[in-house]
Amino acid sequence: MRFDARVASDSELIQRAATGDRSAFEDLYSRYARPVFGLALRRLGDRGRAEDAVQETFASIWRSAGSYRPERGPGAPWLYAVARNAIVDRARARSETPIEVPDEPAADAGPADQAEQSWVAWRVHRALEELPEREREVIGLAYWSGLSQTEVAAFLGIPLGTVKTRTRAALARLSELLEDELQ
Repeated sequence: MRFDARVASDSELIQRAATGDRSAFEDLYSRYARPVFGLALRRLGDRGRAEDAVQETFASIWRSAGSYRPERGPGAPWLYAVARNAIVDRARARSETPIEVPDEPAADAGPADQAEQSWVAWRVHRALEELPEREREVIGLAYWSGLSQTEVAAFLGIPLGTVKTRTRAALARLSELLEDELQ
């Protein structure tokens, strides 16, 4: 008896893939290969590299599905985070080492700047955890998965106005939470 993927949540499919269920993995692939490809193509600007990013995304999902924890949130943001990492890896692979040594110092952040960025990232992550799940979900899909508000609405199956309202409320709440931490 085949698992009915039409009624299965993303979380269920990921958990089944973690147990080695190939049909659940194939269902995840058929559900997300096109959106991940679209995201990769927008970010990388090259079809071949976007296809490679999709392959790496799903290879990573197959290898690491066991690390997914449903109590931490829905499956889609986790899947898009895996995709984003694969896309970033592809983008880094494109950058080549310069042949000549530049005359100017590197614009990379120094240790103090990196420490500040890490601290800010930790504060934002902590504030995100305090948001209601519905708001956290739209923020995750929009900012970490790179989806437009229209894409978020289509992905979640909710009206665009609802996505905009949740996004606005989440950003206002994040602003308050982060402002409280600075005082």
